[in-house]
Amino acid sequence: MPQFTLNNNQIDLWLCNPQTITDPALLNTYQDLLTKEERTKQQRYKFAKHRHDALITRAFVRTTLANYLNCDPKQLTFEKGKKDKPYITSPHTSLQFNVSHTEGLIICGITKQTPIGVDVEFVDRKTALLDIADRYFSPAEINDLFALPGKFQRSAFFDYWTLKESFIKAVGLGLSIPLDKFSFHIDRTKQAQINSHISLSTAPELNEPGELFSSWLLYPNDRHRIAITIKQPETKPYAIRYFDSIPLHRVTEQMLSQEGFNPLAN
Repeated sequence: MPQFTLNNNQIDLWLCNPQTITDPALLNTYQDLLTKEERTKQQRYKFAKHRHDALITRAFVRTTLANYLNCDPKQLTFEKGKKDKPYITSPHTSLQFNVSHTEGLIICGITKQTPIGVDVEFVDRKTALLDIADRYFSPAEINDLFALPGKFQRSAFFDYWTLKESFIKAVGLGLSIPLDKFSFHIDRTKQAQINSHISLSTAPELNEPGELFSSWLLYPNDRHRIAITIKQPETKPYAIRYFDSIPLHRVTEQMLSQEGFNPLAN
């Protein structure tokens, strides 16, 4: 596999669709990459589909990070922070990463040293989304969401939800942060597959000023929504590279258009 490097102002976003990976030889190779603990955890899933997705997720994370660390994927070791955010313990590295998965897609965001959180959601799931928003979103987000025409509210819900998930993962404190104590504002006048016109405000008690964070929304297809949030030490522009991967088989760098796409325009 090719080796990758990162600049200080760069985010690499890797995507993998586990449903497209069915080759038995490749799946057996993935099994060999896992530790005994990872295999035990993967086999605990009741349904074959979930065992399949868990296997590919672990292989995907290991092989993706090994691309940057010039090591055997088996050599990577991980630990979890106090709120279960994983980090690399060996080999020694300043790389930061975060992983999220949903129906039909796994993503891994990587930076050179900047804390990062990523979230991906399957937008076709059947859930009472507006009830969730009314319970967990900030008053400003609720007002903005319900001010939209009804046919756009479902799509907008996932904008806010993925952004909020990516923020709490970037901070590394998980759901110990009340979701109504911070608010995202999204400029919806920009038509793009990547929307960076997003601002964040936080309650003083969080001790996490919103201006220290940058966020992006990505619309890779009509079934998934992705959000990225980084905590940047200083104000500087970031570039996002976008890769589609089948672990140990192929990597394709792709481009997301900066214009011409708006999920609320349909």
